[in-house]
Amino acid sequence: MSPHVWVEAVLHGDAAAQRRAMAKAITLLESTRADHRAQADALLTALLPHAGRSFRLGISGVPGVGKSTFIEALGLHLIGQGHRVAVLTIDPSSTVSGGSILGDKTRMEKLSVNERAYIRPSPSSGTLGGVAEKTREAMLVCEAAGYDVVIVETVGVGQSETAVAGMTDMFVLMQLPNAGDDLQAIKKGVMELADLVVINKADLDADAATRAQAQITSALRLFGLHGHPSHAHHDETIWHPQVIQLSALHGVGVDAFWLAVTQFRQLQTGNGRLDARRQHQALAWMWERIDAGLKQAFRQDPRVRELLPLLTAEVSQGRMAASTAARNLLEVQAQRT
Repeated sequence: MSPHVWVEAVLHGDAAAQRRAMAKAITLLESTRADHRAQADALLTALLPHAGRSFRLGISGVPGVGKSTFIEALGLHLIGQGHRVAVLTIDPSSTVSGGSILGDKTRMEKLSVNERAYIRPSPSSGTLGGVAEKTREAMLVCEAAGYDVVIVETVGVGQSETAVAGMTDMFVLMQLPNAGDDLQAIKKGVMELADLVVINKADLDADAATRAQAQITSALRLFGLHGHPSHAHHDETIWHPQVIQLSALHGVGVDAFWLAVTQFRQLQTGNGRLDARRQHQALAWMWERIDAGLKQAFRQDPRVRELLPLLTAEVSQGRMAASTAARNLLEVQAQRT
């Protein structure tokens, strides 16, 4: 099946044909082969006019916080309201074998068999920030297929897990009720990027959940009062980050969560910040791809490949500074014959 046929199936195919085409299209996008990359660019160009109409929701949090359980509960709740839900889950890749367990689809047993849901697990392949390299492109495929809510679940790598905030409309950080002390609540990183913080498993310890909610609320207010204009609390025309409690396992609080998301979407759409956020993300994506392309072109340059083993050995044996070797390689690659 050619990419042109995939485009038609994604846009107009029946349920079974559409899912097959989506899977093949995303696999093509994830390929590193040069000929596949050209086909993938043509595929994206064809799908782009039909994308962009969904709401993009990023879900982050440490391992064990209950992201998969929450996403399944949320997905079933949204499907019950008439939505179509796509979930892009990212699993950490092995640094030894390069493989990935990709267990999120297995954990979402009910959601994965629902015909109005599409779940695509992908390995992170070492990409920093908790997302796979081609997550943005996979998101466009899901949007073109008519899924009006796209959820990106990150690998759960902690404070460095910020990349998902740069590709979604709303960034949700999940926390445990007894994960740390007051200092933990005010650590910068993912916390100050969060549009909504969810205290999951609140049913396990109601007092701890209430304390965590109060501490994180204070921390978010502190971020807003100190040089964070997009969260400034004196401006009532913009969204102020909130903290809510819920129990995904028992489905308690999921409706309140979606109400907060709906309020966020309405407010940020009305003040133009949602469109501005997407425009900024699109440009950031372009430069990210430029950086990746330049790195690949550098590694494939025949002059660099010839000199690289020698300088690598020099650096490894301590006879040359790494910065000097890097500068020499860059100078060789910059030379034009």
